[in-house]
Amino acid sequence: MHRRHILATAVAAVGATLLAGAPAAQAQSYPSKPIRLIVPFAPGGTTDIVARIVGDRLGRELGQPILIENRAGGGGTVGADFVAKSPADGYILGVATVSTIGTNPATNSKMPYDSIKDFSFITNMVNVPNVMTVNPTKVPVKDMKEFIALVKKSPGKFSYASSGSGGISHLDGELFKALTGTFIVHIPYRGSGPALTDTVSGQVDAQMDNVPSSLPFIKSGKLRALAVMSNKRVEALPDVPTFAEVGLSELNNMAWYGLVGPAGLSKEINDKLRVAAVKALNDPDVRKRLADGGSIVDGGTSEQFLQLGQRELALRREVVRKQKIVLE
Repeated sequence: MHRRHILATAVAAVGATLLAGAPAAQAQSYPSKPIRLIVPFAPGGTTDIVARIVGDRLGRELGQPILIENRAGGGGTVGADFVAKSPADGYILGVATVSTIGTNPATNSKMPYDSIKDFSFITNMVNVPNVMTVNPTKVPVKDMKEFIALVKKSPGKFSYASSGSGGISHLDGELFKALTGTFIVHIPYRGSGPALTDTVSGQVDAQMDNVPSSLPFIKSGKLRALAVMSNKRVEALPDVPTFAEVGLSELNNMAWYGLVGPAGLSKEINDKLRVAAVKALNDPDVRKRLADGGSIVDGGTSEQFLQLGQRELALRREVVRKQKIVLE
């Protein structure tokens, strides 16, 4: 009996040692297959653009391809929920945005996920100024002052597109209406890509969108930029004023796009992903491509990214409370 006890104790000790070393061993072999990166919006928007630019270089850093997968719907909720409910093994990651972490939870009391507790925050990849644009053919104005005067004369005649109900472009659009005392019809889409397409084609009059996805159309004259959401003018659009310059400083909030995994991702894998992502973001070609599109590289710590998400959620909840915004 004494020998059996000693043997059992020894086996238990070995087992405990093996279990303790399992996360480290897993991290060393990770990744051993392609990684799926979930974009919670349709192709063509800024979330998709950032994911593809960074994802390609990230895959090379990790030694496995990053497969971009668009899962649009619910202003980003569908894709974010898929990530939240996936296995925490590092093979399904997602791009988190102001919409999926802040505005959707702030406007919807029946969210299928907890935007803070159900994710592992890896790193915020980029910060991106938003821009308000109009279709110059349908809305013949030259600046924000003229636009506000025009829509005030015809309440309900003009419309604005958003990436989906509860998303950042929706909430910013409603805040714009509240601040200016105007009524513009909200038209939600399944991502900023389709919303942008219809604004350019004239199906919708205006849009709150990110600079990277709207920039080519602004430069070609198919869209006219009225103001950017940034503390200072954007290098790519030096002639476009900030919202503070046109008297609407409350709208000067930049969007952001970060890398997350499901809650429970091991620290070893989380750290490995963050280090690889930061290296990818600091690649000169990646930085140039992001900067040319109006994105500002971040690449902070996981804790800084978590704190950013927490602040964003609190901010958006306060906006919803003050403006009495209700999800459509």
